Amino acid sequence: MPQQPDRVAIVTGGTDGIGLCTAWHLARLGLHVIIVEFLHCDLASVRSIWRFVHNFKAKRLPLHVLVNNAGVMMVPQRKTEDGFEEHFGLNYLGHFLLTNLLLSTLKESGSPDHRARVVTVSSATHYVGELHMDDLQGSRGYSPHGAYAQSKLALVLFTYRLQRLLQARGDPVTANAVDPGVVDTDLYRHVCWGTRLLKRLLGWLLFKTPEEGAWTSVVAAVSPELEGRGGHYLYNGRETPSRDVTYDRKLQQNLWARSCELVG
Repeated sequence: MPQQPDRVAIVTGGTDGIGLCTAWHLARLGLHVIIVEFLHCDLASVRSIWRFVHNFKAKRLPLHVLVNNAGVMMVPQRKTEDGFEEHFGLNYLGHFLLTNLLLSTLKESGSPDHRARVVTVSSATHYVGELHMDDLQGSRGYSPHGAYAQSKLALVLFTYRLQRLLQARGDPVTANAVDPGVVDTDLYRHVCWGTRLLKRLLGWLLFKTPEEGAWTSVVAAVSPELEGRGGHYLYNGRETPSRDVTYDRKLQQNLWARSCELVG
């Protein structure tokens, strides 16, 4: 990848795991990287992040790359401070709001020949996810796996809708979703004991390292081959089809509208 010393990136959840490795790779390429902790995300915190970046903007510091990486996986049923189911609130809604708040800065930082980029980390779990538009918070029956899969499905739908809006307006920003694969990180601490045991015994064989898992995010963030190209789902650094339902434009629009209502 080419060196990019004049560009600025934000990586959410960049203190460990895939996020830390993503930040490290980008920094080695010369980007100025801002790490945002998202573990106890609420919408007030997201707006605080925006104000922080807005101060950068006042000092003429740009923002070229936003990596929506932070997340939780298969946690017990619990809510964010705003009252949202934690997977949906932290994995999806927090990133939905943050991206929209930062869009003006991204647009001003991009150019027709070197666009700003939004990279959103989804998961292969989205292939089995179901989006319950009438019960996004899982109030009628909670499943940790179902809630996690729904949040990752929502991120892909959001990415495709975002790209369509950016393209329609001619904004110099692209949006892509990435799948890091099965990665050996602390996200698995809430899975069942059998899975944790399997991970401990065979993780070195079956799981990617965090460095390997971060690579697709890095490709989406800086690869010259993706210049000006958005609305894709990337796995192992390459474009691959996402689940059929993610291309449903009506569903994309409905989720976007409902998300706007939820975040105010």
